[in-house]
Amino acid sequence: MMENKFVRAAIPALFIHMCIGSVYCWSLLKGQIAADMGVGVAEIEMAFSLAIFFLGMSAAFGGRLVEKNVNWTSFLSMVCFVSGLCLASYAVTIKSVPLFFASYGALMGVGLGIGYLSPVKTLMLWFKDTPGLATGIAISGFGLSKVLFSPIIESLLSVHDSSTTLLVMAAISVCPMTLAAVLIRKPKHWVEAARKIRFKEALSIVFNPNYIKIWVMFYINITCGLALIAFEKPIGLHVGFTSIALLSSLTAVFNTAGRFGYATGSDFLNRKKLIYVIIFLTSLLLCFASSLSMMSFIIIAALMVINAGYGGGFSTLPIILKETFGMNQISMIHGFALSAWAWAGLSGNQLSSYLINVKGYGYETLFMVLGVLYAAAFVISLMVTQSRQPDAKA
Repeated sequence: MMENKFVRAAIPALFIHMCIGSVYCWSLLKGQIAADMGVGVAEIEMAFSLAIFFLGMSAAFGGRLVEKNVNWTSFLSMVCFVSGLCLASYAVTIKSVPLFFASYGALMGVGLGIGYLSPVKTLMLWFKDTPGLATGIAISGFGLSKVLFSPIIESLLSVHDSSTTLLVMAAISVCPMTLAAVLIRKPKHWVEAARKIRFKEALSIVFNPNYIKIWVMFYINITCGLALIAFEKPIGLHVGFTSIALLSSLTAVFNTAGRFGYATGSDFLNRKKLIYVIIFLTSLLLCFASSLSMMSFIIIAALMVINAGYGGGFSTLPIILKETFGMNQISMIHGFALSAWAWAGLSGNQLSSYLINVKGYGYETLFMVLGVLYAAAFVISLMVTQSRQPDAKA
């Protein structure tokens, strides 16, 4: 088979990410799952947060495995992801909430984390001159998955229960993810360093001032994005946007466009971290504008721009880490950084829910709080871009 960057990197990455990205269809599934299990939606809501938490934590601790054998970890991702969906289907059938949390939340979450991380370094090695384009192609698949799976899920739920729908989602994912595990391969010229990174070296990375700033920026971006996405539907209705299906499609498209556009744009910048400066500046301006005037066109613009920045933050993260720390151990460092996703998954939805449902504040207050957080991230991003770059180790 021809050894080229599309067969060995881009296509496998797209296959993996477009399958595991179906986790973002949770909002379409949870109502029917709760009804089939005979419980309230609030009783199973934690499953999604657990999936995101285990995604981040498995990525944080799975970096070394990915460095050793990308084919094996890609296959492991498929096994965990598909098994998690199948067990979740069984949990719905027997109406077991704990088993549903363990399967959809923990087991599938591990598959998400390993699958998300596995193709990134391979892509950057094959597309060494345009790493932003490479990660943009792959990680945009994660956002595009919602666009592809949403009509499938809606069609299935119209004639079947959620248990059957989860099984079909698992069946759809088996072949593409298995094929990706077979095809993916690092370039022949690349030889992984035989030396194992020591615990002291790992700590030096985690406590590196630049790493801490990048981690905090990434955490804030995800927290704000999830906080807004959780109330996307009621905010749209509040400003008179009645076509929620259209709004959901628009935000998904902008999320995907941000993943591809921001990452690709970074290839044309000498300082890759400027992408985060742009993301936070545009987001904070639209948040403050929305807090002052809940006019429909301003709110819709904010939803679009923030979704694009939310997606772009994911695709540009490995590029920024590569610029800061080099390619050596990039999977491990990227995995460490993705732990921010785990904690943001537990805090993002809860932030907006606390402000709106518990305290009874209006959406203007939510936008104001998010604007303040984006402003803090903007200041941090300026500090990172002005800091001295450490020498990258090859």
